[in-house]
Parts: sequence; C-alpha cells; structure tokens
Amino acid sequence: QVQLVESGGGLVQPGGSLRLSCVVSGFTIRRNAMRWHRQAPGKERELVADISSAGITTNYADSVKGRFTISRDNAKNTVYLQMNSLKPEDTAVYYCYTRGASGIDYWGKGTLVTVSS
Repeated sequence: QVQLVESGGGLVQPGGSLRLSCVVSGFTIRRNAMRWHRQAPGKERELVADISSAGITTNYADSVKGRFTISRDNAKNTVYLQMNSLKPEDTAVYYCYTRGASGIDYWGKGTLVTVSS
C-alpha cells in the first residue's frame, strides 16, 4: 500500500520558518518527480514546488521563489520543503504528491501551516 505522510506543519509567526517532510512508503521514489502543493481556505489547490527524480531540477511558484526550497533524500524515501520568511498568505494545508509508474496519482493527507502573529 502506497502512503505519503506529511509532517512538520504548525503555527508560526510571520517571518518564521518551518521544514515540512513527506515520507513515502510502499514504493521507492528514486525514479519519481515529487511535488508540494498547497490549498488555502476557500482557494483551489496550487503547485508550490517540484523536484526531479535525481534532485537536479527544481521549480517554484512565483509566490514562494527565494523563500522556499524543495529537496529530497532518496535513500530515506523522503521529500522536504524548507519554508523561510513565511507570510500570512502562506497559510494553507500542504500536500505531497507524486505520480506512480502506472499513472496513478498519489497524495498525502496534508499538514496544516498557519502563519499568524
């Protein structure tokens, strides 16, 4: 059974930092591109960042460029999202995502990030 489990969310003040983790079980991610998405209250889910299978190529939404960093440790089957200089508008549930070799989409259940003073 494939599972993606996010952790690391919480309440943080504006300007603060959090590091999200996504641990994958049920298959090895070394051949998979990985993504972080987020969904704010009342808004559609949006792509935040993605990373290629070897971790060489990364892409970011304009709203998080220069503040967020996606990385991965294939030996640990884990993907990370380092979030710095957090803003209230970063408040959302953050989801880990990948597409399996068979074309199946795999999502985690999400971790809530709240940026507020």
